[in-house]
Amino acid sequence: MTSDSPARRAGRGGGFRSRWRRGRNSPPSKLRRRAGAAVRLVAALMLAGGVYTFLAPSVQAQEDVALSTAAQQGKELFDNSCITCHGRNAQGIEGRGPSLIGVGSASVEFQVETGRMPMVRQEAQAEEKMPQFNDEQAQQLAQYIQELGGGPEIPDGPLTHDINADPEALSRGGELFRLNCTSCHGFGGGGGALSSGKFAPALGDVSERHIYAAMLSGPQNMPVFGDNQLTPDQKRDIITYITGQLQDGGDPGGFNLGRFGPITEGLAIFLVGITALVFTCLWIAGKS
Repeated sequence: MTSDSPARRAGRGGGFRSRWRRGRNSPPSKLRRRAGAAVRLVAALMLAGGVYTFLAPSVQAQEDVALSTAAQQGKELFDNSCITCHGRNAQGIEGRGPSLIGVGSASVEFQVETGRMPMVRQEAQAEEKMPQFNDEQAQQLAQYIQELGGGPEIPDGPLTHDINADPEALSRGGELFRLNCTSCHGFGGGGGALSSGKFAPALGDVSERHIYAAMLSGPQNMPVFGDNQLTPDQKRDIITYITGQLQDGGDPGGFNLGRFGPITEGLAIFLVGITALVFTCLWIAGKS
């Protein structure tokens, strides 16, 4: 039997230490590198999420938000009339009504003052009807929703331009109206049918505030015209054209046929023309 001399033991110890040092100094395996990268990524995402949660504004209604007097009165109206559909703190109820957090006072003014809200039943479109709240109560409801979650507001001051001081406002508004509004509301503002049982209402008797609120909030199928799409001055141009030309400007061409566009005009001309031709033929036949 070979004796285990001290030199052999020292050699074996040295070889083990040498392999141990090589193992420590060797680069990590591919699996270890991937695991380390995944851990660092998860840690970075958690850190970023924590920072965002801490710094970003909350989209939830605040329980202890300090409300103004008008907003407190609006909250009472909301709790009595709107909470069954839009839920506590206006956060919405699935299948009944959407959340109102962030819709702003402009949307509330438009929907409530025109009687579209509260809805009688779920339909393709909320139609205008007799309002259930007066203007003061609608303003209180709007102020409550505004203070609860923010959102678009109708600006203070005039919503139209003075035509005497700025006579070009009508032409600017007409051009903007034709580019942005006629596809749904028609060239004469008479409205028109849309898909899925919806329609664009006529603009004959719509107030300045409701037109501005509709552009800000985009009710039903109407797109939202934020200040990056149409500046406040451009919105005033459009309202100036609607109220100054379509509503009060009369009909330069005579009878407007409902202002539904060329279809009704062509149909009327066809019927009148055919009728005139028939009577002309009968008159000629009778003379002959």
